Amino acid sequence: MRIDAHQHYWSIARTDYGWLTPDKGILYRDYGPDDLKPLLARYEFDATIAVQAAPSVEETLYLLGLSESEPTLAGVVGWLDLTDPRMEREFVKLREHSSFVGIRPMIQDLPDGWILQDAVVENIRMLSEADFPIDLQARPRHLTDLIRLAERVPKLRAVVDHLAKPEIDRSAWLPWSEHFAELAGHEGIFAKISGFSAEPGREWKLKEARPYVRHALEAFGPDRVMYGSDWPVCLESSTYDAVLQATIDFVPDSWTEENLDFLFGKNAEKFYKLTLNPGK
Repeated sequence: MRIDAHQHYWSIARTDYGWLTPDKGILYRDYGPDDLKPLLARYEFDATIAVQAAPSVEETLYLLGLSESEPTLAGVVGWLDLTDPRMEREFVKLREHSSFVGIRPMIQDLPDGWILQDAVVENIRMLSEADFPIDLQARPRHLTDLIRLAERVPKLRAVVDHLAKPEIDRSAWLPWSEHFAELAGHEGIFAKISGFSAEPGREWKLKEARPYVRHALEAFGPDRVMYGSDWPVCLESSTYDAVLQATIDFVPDSWTEENLDFLFGKNAEKFYKLTLNPGK
């Protein structure tokens, strides 16, 4: 099964996307399964993981609703309030839905140390005891926090999204590369090869991301990496086709076809415990 392990669907009629405003240009429109399916078919992807784009349970329910009728939508990474001492109650309710496969706190814009709050750590520990995965949407400044989190929660099963967004246009190799490799030393942590095209206000060509992607691939190895297009966000500076081709080009020459199968599907299937529902 070939899986695009990171993409988004949204409707601008919803009111919980605080960041999705008219100045977002190409992103300021509805994006749904019918927009993505031609690309999935072109590149023979069987399924996707839709990741939350709003910090609300309501958006998670919206995505889960889409999964009920869309056979290519194999799983939803939703949102829960990790600071809420009563989070477990909402978690148990969402787990009744077979497509609910993970959660993601939107920490990239939160202050340093947020994820190390006692209430947050306890909720993450609860998730880890349930063997339930978490996506970590971080920036380089958060990597030391994530290392400390992995030390405090030894059973943590998490994936770092978008390589933790290294500042490629500033050639910020250090300390990103050292911290990223240290995080890879925790066997429950995976890395998404996603989100390496330039963000608005930043400028770099995809080829300039090569050493960063290669470092992630080599640090985590073929058993703990997964490909994600970050569509439609990638459209701000690139295309679905170009991001996929760049990922293929950046793979080490020594990797086998089996290694590629893990990068482009098997690792996501294992990490998120996916099961396709042929009855959808």
